Amino acid sequence: MKPDMNLWNGRVDPEANTARWHQQVQPFTTTAEPGTTLIGFCSDEGVRRNKGRVGAALGPAAMRKSLASLAWHQSVPVYDAGDAVCEGEDLEAAHRALAEQVAECLAHQQLPIVMGGGHEVAFGSWSGLAQHFMTQEATQAQPPRIGIINFDAHFDLRDPGLVVSSGTPFAQIAQVCEQRGWPFQYACLGVSRASNTQALFDKAEQLQTLVWEDRAMTQGRLAEMKSELNAFIGRCDHLYLTIDIDVFPAAQAPGVSAPAARGVALDVIEPLIEQITASGKLRLADLAELNPEYDVDGHTARLAARLIHTLTL
Repeated sequence: MKPDMNLWNGRVDPEANTARWHQQVQPFTTTAEPGTTLIGFCSDEGVRRNKGRVGAALGPAAMRKSLASLAWHQSVPVYDAGDAVCEGEDLEAAHRALAEQVAECLAHQQLPIVMGGGHEVAFGSWSGLAQHFMTQEATQAQPPRIGIINFDAHFDLRDPGLVVSSGTPFAQIAQVCEQRGWPFQYACLGVSRASNTQALFDKAEQLQTLVWEDRAMTQGRLAEMKSELNAFIGRCDHLYLTIDIDVFPAAQAPGVSAPAARGVALDVIEPLIEQITASGKLRLADLAELNPEYDVDGHTARLAARLIHTLTL
């Protein structure tokens, strides 16, 4: 779907130098200058298949609404490329549509930021990045070393051979990487032991995943986390950042498919996101699981908007 620019509206201040997002975001075109492009992924089919509470298909519109009146401090232009929409239960077609949009943005020197949608968004997002690198494969001596950094209470490494859902995207990606002979490099930060079976921890260990549990992610251990994350980044040429908003405490993010009983606070996660963007290797980001139907006073939508604002500074 083409972008609905009517969603970008908000207050206009009379003073000079008071621009807000709704006054700056423009529709994406293939002649756009290098910058950041927002893409919506309107799907909660993966959440339904994973037996979660649906409603995340409305997440992209809620994020745009919360972004619209934020103060503008960005140094590069921001565009809106519209939405990839899951029609009925056809998640696979939605993945293909999203991958095409991501690949097109990358081809035109954009940083795509995808707004979900359930965390099934991750397979579509990554597929677009992979598609972009496959077009350059003939000129590459080595396969791309893509590091996936996932802030999430869940590994999302369930067996996709049973059913593809919001709980399977990184297992799907691992399978594709194995088929292509690409390295699979995965970091999952904020994992809740209470919400992941031993089988999932075993799968993460098998895949040599960098794991930080939610209870360990505190201000007191921030330097240690940064050091391990820096080592992970050093082994990668490109980074894909994916943020499942259910990684935050339910008090900060009530409007998600599976609210966290504990979670990880924003003041711990935000410096890590800044570290990732400062690396110069970030090629793609997405946010997942914002469910406006269960949000309280827009808290979760505002949190998502702040994360996007931080990613684009």
